[in-house]
Amino acid sequence: MQNLNHKKVCLITNDVETTSILNHKLRDKTGRYVLEQGMPRLLDLYDRYQVKATFFYTGYIAKLHPEVVKMAFERGHEIGSHGLTHKSDKAFDVLSYDEQLSHLKQSKDIIENITGSEIVSFRAPAARVNQNIVAALEETGFRIDSSVSSQRLDMFMSFGALKKLNWLTAPRLPYFTDKNNVFKKGNGPVLEIPISAFVFPYIGTFMRISPALNRLTRNLLYLETKLNGRPFNFLTHPNEFIDEELEDGKIQRRGKTYLSYLLGDVLRHKMKVKNLGEKALPILEKELMFFQNKQFDFMTCKQYFENLKKE
Repeated sequence: MQNLNHKKVCLITNDVETTSILNHKLRDKTGRYVLEQGMPRLLDLYDRYQVKATFFYTGYIAKLHPEVVKMAFERGHEIGSHGLTHKSDKAFDVLSYDEQLSHLKQSKDIIENITGSEIVSFRAPAARVNQNIVAALEETGFRIDSSVSSQRLDMFMSFGALKKLNWLTAPRLPYFTDKNNVFKKGNGPVLEIPISAFVFPYIGTFMRISPALNRLTRNLLYLETKLNGRPFNFLTHPNEFIDEELEDGKIQRRGKTYLSYLLGDVLRHKMKVKNLGEKALPILEKELMFFQNKQFDFMTCKQYFENLKKE
């Protein structure tokens, strides 16, 4: 096989959960919208561009709607874990080591019982991790993580911002991690595939908020890819492509301080609701067209890992 450093590779990764972006909270009804609208819309779009993607599921939505897992698995996409729950007070950067093990094992069991196939890829909810995650992943049989977003600078508008400062110094290309530090290169068995960023993140949320600035970010990242072969890792969510109703207009407070509430709840919510639903699909399609026109290979995280191990 051709060396991955000389190939143009794009990984389309999807976090699947019950978060209502419009209502700014977790709710089971949103899980139904993801099942009936978000997933079918994305899967049909991916079929048109022959994309094999990676879908990271919380154990909660997988248990709530097993079909939401089966529909992607049956179309040949990779299935991964997005932890057990997306509750902010159960994020991996605040869980103890034993709690991390429990969440990883439970989510793995739920999803593997649905597909009958082993899962090896993980992304933490809200990309929140701490130093324990590498050992926890290794002990529970995971081989790939995608929770780091190297040189991404908008972390102060999300929760877990202080630990995300480690993104500033994390390697930009995929790397096997240090056994005690997911943010550093080492000789551990877990491969970190960073979420693409160049100051701004290359993700679905930013794509919807500012398509023009997102294209600029993507074009800068493309120049880097031509220089060093860094793969694209684009993150999006099926719940960005659903059309749901606004309940009461109140913004749930999750931030512990007024500043974190203002930035992480109020301001972030106002930006994130732009171009939600079906109107986000043509914006995403333009991104897929770019990679198709530039002759990128679409890979899953597992495929990238297996190809890297062959070299």
